[in-house]
Amino acid sequence: MPADPSDQPVPTVPPEETDKSKHRPIKSFVVRPGRMGTGQTRALAELGPRFVLPFKQELVKPAELFGRSAPVVFEIGFGMGAATAQIATTLPDVDFIGCEVHEPGVGALLKLIGEQKLENIRIFQHDAVEVLEHMIQPGSLAGMHIFFPDPWHKKRHNKRRLIQAPFVAKLVNYLAPGGYLHCATDWEPYAQQMLDVLSAEPALQNTAEAGSAGFAEKPAYRPLTKFENRGIKLGHGVWDLVFKRR
Repeated sequence: MPADPSDQPVPTVPPEETDKSKHRPIKSFVVRPGRMGTGQTRALAELGPRFVLPFKQELVKPAELFGRSAPVVFEIGFGMGAATAQIATTLPDVDFIGCEVHEPGVGALLKLIGEQKLENIRIFQHDAVEVLEHMIQPGSLAGMHIFFPDPWHKKRHNKRRLIQAPFVAKLVNYLAPGGYLHCATDWEPYAQQMLDVLSAEPALQNTAEAGSAGFAEKPAYRPLTKFENRGIKLGHGVWDLVFKRR
C-alpha cells in the first residue's frame, strides 16, 4: 500500500515527458500544494530564521551550525517531520540536516522543534540534490535517510522513482567511509527495486543478516508512522534497507 501523503510527503524524480527532459538535472521532489495551519505559520515565522538555512553555493560547516562536532545525518524529504523529530530526540548526540520543499512540512517540523526544544536539527527548504552538490562536503556524512519516497505504482511511471542507479551513485559520494544509507518503503515492488539498485552499487555493502532476503530489521531509531502502524495492523509490510559505504 502506498504511503499516506499526510504522513510522508514524497521525494521523487520528475517525469521525463520529452526527450529534452531527459537531460534535465536530477531533482529530489515533485511540488505538491498544501495548506499551512496556524501553528505551522507561527513556527515558520518565529523559528524559521534560526533553524531554516538559506541555500547558497558554498559549503556549510556543521560545527558552526550546531555549535559542536558531531556525526551528521542528512534526510531527503522529511514530510511533516514527526519521524525526524523523534529520531533527533532518540539520538541527541547526532546532528540532522533535513531537506523538504513543502512549506507545511517545514512549518510542522519547526513546530515540533519548538515544542520539544530540539537543538540538533537544521532545515533546508530546497531541493536536496542542489543542497548536496553545493553545500555538503563530499565524504562527510555519517548517514542518509530516505523514508517512504513515492513508489510510482504504475509500471510506466517506475522511471520516476527516486532510487535509481545514477542517483544512488551521487549519494554515495557524500557518505564518509562506514557511513550508512537507510531507505524504507511500504511498497514491495519498490522495495525489490531499491534492493537491486543498492546491491549493484559497488561502493555500498548491505548490512542485512544472512537469510533476511537482503532487507534489514527496522533500526530502533526509526519510529513507526501513524500510517505504518495502521498498515501493520492490516497485515501490510514495510521494508527497510540499510547499506554502508565500503
